[in-house]
Amino acid sequence: MAYVIDMSTLKKEGEFGSKAWGEACAAAAVKILKAADLPKDFEWAFTECYTHPPARLMDGGREKAGYYIIVKDGDAWGGDGEPEEALAIRGFHIRARWAAICNQSGAFYGREGGRKRREGQQALLAAIEEYVGRKNPYGEEQPSEMYWPDEVSGPLMAGSEEGNGLHNIAAAMQTQSPEFVDLPVTEMLVPIFEEMTDQQKDDFLKLLAVEV
Repeated sequence: MAYVIDMSTLKKEGEFGSKAWGEACAAAAVKILKAADLPKDFEWAFTECYTHPPARLMDGGREKAGYYIIVKDGDAWGGDGEPEEALAIRGFHIRARWAAICNQSGAFYGREGGRKRREGQQALLAAIEEYVGRKNPYGEEQPSEMYWPDEVSGPLMAGSEEGNGLHNIAAAMQTQSPEFVDLPVTEMLVPIFEEMTDQQKDDFLKLLAVEV
């Protein structure tokens, strides 16, 4: 089956959370949603904001590491950042610490891989909670309740079992971030905290902005 985005045409755009990568993700999503022939009165927005990013990703006076999509008035558009205009619209709005999801966002998966990724992330959180002695040390407060209706989830997730879908498109355009090159990771590229050296643990917690 032919999908809106041909994976073979994609190239590496930049690190997870970078301006170039986020703009490319937004452009792909907009292309998919414009092809979906959504109802003219349908409104929805998407934002992903990555907190505590490495300074190199914020060059040029960039204020937020993340990207957005807006569907409104029969049109769809998106780009870099986390604008108030997008946050004001009911949708799928996420804030997460950059280091908590960076590396595994480069993994390709369908439903089963998604389950493995979630399990890896739960194990990572549990190991860090035990290490620092408190609950949820890097959880971010979410902007609003998540709204992920069929009108957008269908098109954006189309083909995810065959390697397509927005998360796989984003992964295809993501380059490796240097902080993760030598870390032990799961099959879904989630860092394995228990297998890190003491120095790696310290460095990773600093990257997460978690106080020990």
